[in-house]
Amino acid sequence: MSGGQRYFADRRTVDTASGRISYVEQGQGPVALFVHGVLLNGYLWRHQLAELGDSRRCIAPDLLGHGYTEAGTGQDASVTANAHMLAQFLDALGIDRVDLVGNDSGGGICQIFAALYPQRIRSLALSNCDAHDNWPPEAFKPFVAMVAAGGLGDTLQAMLADKSVFRSALAPAYERPEQVSDATIDTYLRPLLEPARLGELERFVNAFDCRHTLAIEDGLRRLQAPTLIAWGTDDVYFPLQWSFWLQQTIPGTVRRVEFEGARIFFPEERWQDFNRELRAHWQAHSVEPVRAQAATA
Repeated sequence: MSGGQRYFADRRTVDTASGRISYVEQGQGPVALFVHGVLLNGYLWRHQLAELGDSRRCIAPDLLGHGYTEAGTGQDASVTANAHMLAQFLDALGIDRVDLVGNDSGGGICQIFAALYPQRIRSLALSNCDAHDNWPPEAFKPFVAMVAAGGLGDTLQAMLADKSVFRSALAPAYERPEQVSDATIDTYLRPLLEPARLGELERFVNAFDCRHTLAIEDGLRRLQAPTLIAWGTDDVYFPLQWSFWLQQTIPGTVRRVEFEGARIFFPEERWQDFNRELRAHWQAHSVEPVRAQAATA
């Protein structure tokens, strides 16, 4: 059994107004919600769920158009719709507040969620991700154009048939693309070839537009939740300048840290270092108000 098969063996689903949302959870304690980006699924966060469950109930949903989530008929799959889906998802599980963690387009979705639902954020952690008017990034626009031209299905098929195509296409996203296993590529891509999922993913990518992040910028500038900005320095999609932009824009930012030479998917490649930052961030800043009152009583 591959790592992906073991990971999804404990997969659960919950019904929301947006569709049937697939997720995996591990651990106990306050909830930490992990949000992946385009072409991936919750498996991106396998090392976080496995290692941080001693201090958090770690939950990684599959976004609309990704993994095993089944969007409702005609459901909007845009990033803003995904932010609303996360609120519905938490409601369905009876969860009030979370430590929110995002990467890539999932980090953009986290910004939208945090601006629209600030009362639901206990803390925020953003790694290399879309922000402000850098959506889609210039380097990702050829992929967006390919999807708009109807080439997504053939591209995914080619990546699955010859894994070197995936490694070549996503080489800018990994420090060591040659070390991404065939099984990991299967875990990410195979669910996307389900006919319904393929159409949902097309809608997700076709809706990429910076208007989604620009629309919530005022809310982001008021966000007081303790925020960690963790950034790989060698990223053609999200250069280091965007980590400074987020730090300056979110008043709750308490730490900005750089991972020298890392690229977008460093939470997967450098998971030990990233987990160390998350754990320290939560320990220092993720305190429920009720507990804080009790401590001072």
